Amino acid sequence: MGRIYRFLDERLNLSPLIGAVADHPIPDHVNVFKSPSAFVYCFGGVSFLLIVLEVLTGMFLMLYYVPSPDHAYQSVNYIQNEVLFGNLVRGIHRVGASATVLMVFLHMLRVYFTGSYKNPRELNWIAGLVLFTAIMGFGFTGYLLPWDQKAYWATAVGVNVAASVPLVGDFLASVLRGGSEVGTLTLSRFFAIHVMFLPAFLIIFLAVHFFMLRRQGISRPL
Repeated sequence: MGRIYRFLDERLNLSPLIGAVADHPIPDHVNVFKSPSAFVYCFGGVSFLLIVLEVLTGMFLMLYYVPSPDHAYQSVNYIQNEVLFGNLVRGIHRVGASATVLMVFLHMLRVYFTGSYKNPRELNWIAGLVLFTAIMGFGFTGYLLPWDQKAYWATAVGVNVAASVPLVGDFLASVLRGGSEVGTLTLSRFFAIHVMFLPAFLIIFLAVHFFMLRRQGISRPL
């Protein structure tokens, strides 16, 4: 590994870049070895690890999932019962989705109660709100993909809730459904949003979030 790193470093000059990203001191108030309450500052990192886990398991699920009304349910059933470790991977993806929402919510609570959203970190707080909205979007769009009765009617209720938004509700519901009711276009749109649009959106705002965190440093308690 040392030879590989030296080979790449000689040609790409990686050391300054790695040092700029990784070589910075950890404040005492977020060091769990010096401050027992520092574990609350780990919620953001745990959230990111869960997101990575969701991406990896989702990639494997996409190898077998078929986003069409005729085959979606059967493909999920095949993953669950026939694919080697398919039940485990799908279980991790399903439980990890709920865990991600919970950890992001706890992370935002920590940011709020420690005053970390205040000057000069207002923009990072806004980026965090956008990321939380995207995480909720993953949960909403992914819920339909098994294409069973529970998923279908839960999505129908969710789309009706979107339709109740003043001024833009009808337009928003029409865009989500792809027509007058939940059907084939709804499934294809939710799949595209879940695996293409939201991941691209998430990567952009995670990069912005981490960039501002690196520039501004970790906040201190009030």
